[in-house]
Amino acid sequence: METDDNKALVRRFYAAIDAGDVDAMDDLVAEDYLDHNPPFPGLPAGREGLKQAFRIFWTATPGTHQIDDQVAEGDKVVTRLTATGRHVGELPGPLPPTGAELRETAVAIHRIHDGEIAEHWSARDDLGLMQQLGVIQMPGG
Repeated sequence: METDDNKALVRRFYAAIDAGDVDAMDDLVAEDYLDHNPPFPGLPAGREGLKQAFRIFWTATPGTHQIDDQVAEGDKVVTRLTATGRHVGELPGPLPPTGAELRETAVAIHRIHDGEIAEHWSARDDLGLMQQLGVIQMPGG
C-alpha cells in the first residue's frame, strides 16, 4: 500500500535524524527538497539546507523524535510528534548553551514524490521552545 510506504519513509527519516545519520538524507530526501517552514534563516535551499539544519540541531540539541500519530493520504503524510533534547551547543542567534531540557510538539506534513521526501510544512510550538531556552518570559512568569 503506497500510503503505508510513505509513512514508513517518514519514520525512517526521523530515525535517521535521531541516530545523527545526516548522510541518510541523500537516500530519503529529494535534492530539490522544498521546506516551507525552515528552522533557521540563511540556509541554502534543497536537501543541503536540510542537512545543515539537522547538523546544527544534532550538535546543539541532541535528542529524539517520538511519533505520536501519523496519517497518510495520496502523496502526503501528516505526523504529530514530540521532539526532546538538551541544549548543549550554540544555536543560531547566537544562543549559547543553557543545558536546558527541551520538549517541543509539532505537526509536520511531508509530500512524497518518487520514494523521496520532496516537500515539508510544519507547525511547531516555537513559543514554548523559546520559553524553555529562556529567550522569552511570559508575563507573570
